[in-house]
Amino acid sequence: MQSIDFYRKEFISYLGNKTIDREPQNLYAPISYILGLGGKRLRPVLTLVATEVFGKDYNKALDAALAIEIFHNFSLVHDDIMDDAPLRRGKATVHEKWDVNTGILSGDAMLITAYQLFENYPSDIFKDLAKLFSETALKVCEGQQYDIDFESRDDVTLSEYLTMIEYKTAVLIAAALKMGGIVAGADQSDQNEIYRFGLNLGIAFQLQDDYLDAFGDPETFGKQVGGDIIENKKTYLYLNVLLHGTAQQKKELLDLFSIQPKDPSAKIATIKDIFKESGSAQRTQSAIFDYSNRAFAILDKLKISADNKSLLRSFGESLMVRKV
Repeated sequence: MQSIDFYRKEFISYLGNKTIDREPQNLYAPISYILGLGGKRLRPVLTLVATEVFGKDYNKALDAALAIEIFHNFSLVHDDIMDDAPLRRGKATVHEKWDVNTGILSGDAMLITAYQLFENYPSDIFKDLAKLFSETALKVCEGQQYDIDFESRDDVTLSEYLTMIEYKTAVLIAAALKMGGIVAGADQSDQNEIYRFGLNLGIAFQLQDDYLDAFGDPETFGKQVGGDIIENKKTYLYLNVLLHGTAQQKKELLDLFSIQPKDPSAKIATIKDIFKESGSAQRTQSAIFDYSNRAFAILDKLKISADNKSLLRSFGESLMVRKV
């Protein structure tokens, strides 16, 4: 096995050689733009790593890895439109740089392109990849709809929220790992276990993202810090205040979430204080630790070498101390 950085560099090189240069430019230029903005390349790296963990050359999984990266970025383009987000990875979002219609159409083209990449595999692998991909894509859509629905509901539970982030975020990380297992021809039990590992890691990853949205460094986070607060999103941090905060903290939070000031800086600062003082920030960090440990417990049971387990564990741990 190589280092995580090796797989990331190999994928970035492969991505660079696959840049779409076709007409019409206004359809394909936004695709090249969003794919070129960088990011952690978490999901494709997991696909490459999982393929080698199960004993096959990572090169065999490059198209599957590219498919999941294109799909992930497709979902970001459409999410940013729905959230009216101005920034993605520190740069203008696609719909801001072009327009909403272009963002929708380019996103659709990305989804189709992702599916086309599976055509490069033998029929049995194609079938398993496409089935997993379809199930995952539908769950991502369901998670996004839950997220939208929660904006107009005042009775969202922590359980419902965890289901939403499982569907919206964690299933794609889990699928990235299982795709590597499919390409490698791993047995079904190992494919299922590495999927479960990814699912728990993905929930921890999204909870960390929630935390960083409020408390991240604007210089390194790459998105607008406090964006969830501005959008009045009912995150894990918000829901924990309603469960464990004082009556005054709950009232103040609800009052602040009922307004949209032109300058949201004071609102963001006050709500961050409530998150800290109510213990919500600490509970969120504890949940991140808990889901990470669940993932590592599953990892310990996988029928792979100790070195491969160590690599996956180190990668998982790095996600929990990130600043971006």
